Amino acid sequence: MSQYFELHPENPQPRLISQAVAVIRQGGVLVYPTDSGYAIGCLVGDKNAMERICRIRKIEKDHNFTLVCRDLSELSFYARVDNVAFRLMKNNTPGAYTFILPATKEVPKRLQNPKRKTIGLRVPNNPITLALLEALGEPLMSGSLIMPGETDAEFDPHTIREQLEKHVDLIIDGGIVDPKPTTVVELYDDNPVIARVGAGDVTPFE
Repeated sequence: MSQYFELHPENPQPRLISQAVAVIRQGGVLVYPTDSGYAIGCLVGDKNAMERICRIRKIEKDHNFTLVCRDLSELSFYARVDNVAFRLMKNNTPGAYTFILPATKEVPKRLQNPKRKTIGLRVPNNPITLALLEALGEPLMSGSLIMPGETDAEFDPHTIREQLEKHVDLIIDGGIVDPKPTTVVELYDDNPVIARVGAGDVTPFE
């Protein structure tokens, strides 16, 4: 049976944030709110937790996961980025974007796109997520919580609890959130490519 924390969507309780971090550090799989629906995540290096996520979502182990970061300070550790790309990201984070960048050797191979050697990174504009990442001190390996047979991320924590309370270690209830997906921007060079139009405004990258 999973733990279930109800957090204030604007001012998350520090005590519960600390307890959530403890669950993650013990190898837990958690469901948490973002600015584009709910996500499911774990520590970056936790292979067992990643395999549990794959079983829950019924996806292959080579699925392209995303590293969810609290800000861009962690960027250079996980991705190679030039000055143009950095400025674009700095001006548009936090926000509903996923940026695809060349991965550094610090990124486990199982998290990289096998052909392009890239990694998706994002800084979501959600107070609960940002507080969680700040307390954790490192990114979460994450993916949208899209259940088998569905096309959109889950947005209602009570529905999620009914589905997953026996399968994950922690569900963070941050209220109903907009499930519209992120805008995906490829930043391999000086010419950004919009791979998917979503909640994030595409204008800065055109």
